Amino acid sequence: MTELLQRAITEIEKLPKEVQDTIAARILEELEDEHAWKIQFETTTAEQWDKMAEAVHQSISTGDTFSLDEILPHEDLTQ
Repeated sequence: MTELLQRAITEIEKLPKEVQDTIAARILEELEDEHAWKIQFETTTAEQWDKMAEAVHQSISTGDTFSLDEILPHEDLTQ
């Protein structure tokens, strides 16, 4: 176990049991999700990747996409 994980567990152990269970459930859900994505990526064929890339290029060329700055404008933090 890493030092960081051990520190996190030590802090979690100080919390009420119901909060510990909530955190544990979230961690387990995250692990399940990561496993599902890993399998999805591992089983995606080159042909499927090519098809997805073509769909993205088509979306860009028809103007159906937006830059991330348009969707999530950020504040200028230098002021």
